[in-house]
Amino acid sequence: MPGCGVLGLCQYETNKLVRIQSVRLGSLKWSLNGFILLFICIMMLWNRKYQEFDLVVSSVTTKVKGVAQTHMLGVGDVVWDAVDYSGPSQDRNSFFVVTNVIVTEKQKQGKCPEVPLKGRLCRTDKDCEKGDWDQWSHGIQTGSCVKFDVLKKTCEVSAWCPIETKTNPPRPALLAAAENFTVLIKNNIRFPAFNFIRRNILPQMNDAYLRSCQRGNDSLCPIFRLGDIVREAGEKFSEMAVEGGVIGIQIKWDCNLDRLMQRCLPKYSFRRLDEKESNKTLYPGLNFRYAKYNTVNGVEERTLYKAFGIRFEVMVFGQAGRFSFIQLIIYIGSTLSYYALTTMLIDWLIGTSCYSAEVGQNYFQRKVESVQDKQKCILCVSYVDEDNLRLVKRSQKKSLQDVKPTSVEPRTDDAGHLRAVLCLLQPGVGVGRDAQPPLDNKPDPNHKPRRPAWCKCERCGPSSLPQEELCCRRSGGACITSSPLFEQLVLRRSLLEAVLLYQDPLSPPADQGQTAALRHCAYRQYISWRFGVPPNDTHPAIPSCCVWRVREAYPSPDGQYSGFRPARMASMKACANGEL
Repeated sequence: MPGCGVLGLCQYETNKLVRIQSVRLGSLKWSLNGFILLFICIMMLWNRKYQEFDLVVSSVTTKVKGVAQTHMLGVGDVVWDAVDYSGPSQDRNSFFVVTNVIVTEKQKQGKCPEVPLKGRLCRTDKDCEKGDWDQWSHGIQTGSCVKFDVLKKTCEVSAWCPIETKTNPPRPALLAAAENFTVLIKNNIRFPAFNFIRRNILPQMNDAYLRSCQRGNDSLCPIFRLGDIVREAGEKFSEMAVEGGVIGIQIKWDCNLDRLMQRCLPKYSFRRLDEKESNKTLYPGLNFRYAKYNTVNGVEERTLYKAFGIRFEVMVFGQAGRFSFIQLIIYIGSTLSYYALTTMLIDWLIGTSCYSAEVGQNYFQRKVESVQDKQKCILCVSYVDEDNLRLVKRSQKKSLQDVKPTSVEPRTDDAGHLRAVLCLLQPGVGVGRDAQPPLDNKPDPNHKPRRPAWCKCERCGPSSLPQEELCCRRSGGACITSSPLFEQLVLRRSLLEAVLLYQDPLSPPADQGQTAALRHCAYRQYISWRFGVPPNDTHPAIPSCCVWRVREAYPSPDGQYSGFRPARMASMKACANGEL
């Protein structure tokens, strides 16, 4: 046992190993270990687990180029350049391209009928509240109810007149030619941990290269055609241009900064980010309004544009790795546990019918050593009218006779004791003059002790300890102490003296002062006879009738007996007291 003091720290403990000499198991072991090693190496190289990683920090700028011409009713042919279709502002890491518009011309500040949306019709001026407005209003109500057309009347509002009335965008889109516009994406990245800087326009890309590169032939070309971006995102530009939408441009940097394997190039991919089904969303697409102002005859006018278009979000993510000895050691340490799979698989194989049952039983008996807690003492009970052994937990309240077993196991004979029994049963070997204990120790046949309620054989004595309340029988019948073999194997003095002399050849002959040794030897003879080889970590319990019969044959001079003590617990106490 490890010491509890300072000297207990100066110890080293190892695990118990069991070695099996087997060509099959040895070959299986090294095959599994080789497969695990190959798997670990492949995963280490594939995922670069030997490297230290850092996340990317980036900035993005874009430049869109292209010119389109549209024909608009009431306006005529209009040329759109980058200033017109790029929208009023550019967001960070994104750009917007107008693909469709609804135009309301010559709006002036004045009073005009409100657009007759649902629930906005009126009959008299009482239906219109002066100064009222809501989120659907185009202006402030004047309190008058006026004609919108021949059949409808709406509340008059102070607003930019005439009010925008058209809500559905034209089909096909007015700026469908934006499909051929191009965008130059400039992406600068940095990995702070390694002080590494790079951009997607590589050093070998000169002006001539940028003028002629095409993404279809070169995946690293930083100039993209808008139609190709939408197509690679799985959409059709002519359909998406009608109501607009959002497209994500993903730039992934997966960099290896090791000198012999240095590689740091961008990889582009595209996907749609918004809901494209108009019947599944309340406000499909993407649109906003802006206006162009001018002054005519001293009166300010404006042209209102409801612009539909596509917003392109540029998203940059990635990491860079560089060899790190510390990360390599951590990975190796974390993968060593995989080799436990070999032990688990082989243990399972030995324990199943796929391997020899005899080898498997011997293996687990040598490998596994069970230790029971003192509070969980397992007692082994053998009844003369049953062939099996019962394993029960010791109870402080119920008698041992009434405790239900936790399991039932077959009895394993003690080979040495069985040979002794066969020797005694040979012809000519009978009960001699020393077959019985001394006459003065014979039990009185007329003596009938008070029979406890749990006794089945009529010969048990009362006890105050629940673990001693055990009979030799499960059901009623003759007591085992009435068997002649009990006298021969348990009580025969010459046999007990021979056993004691076998254990200690130089011990003096047993006399009246050594009746305790004879009594304890009789207990061991009964255990070997009725229990054979008890299961590991169990404590045989001797029936009360047998205990009293042995005590009658070999009594204590002072009439004091130690009572039931489990063998393992007694030996541990003796070891602690320095007796062993």
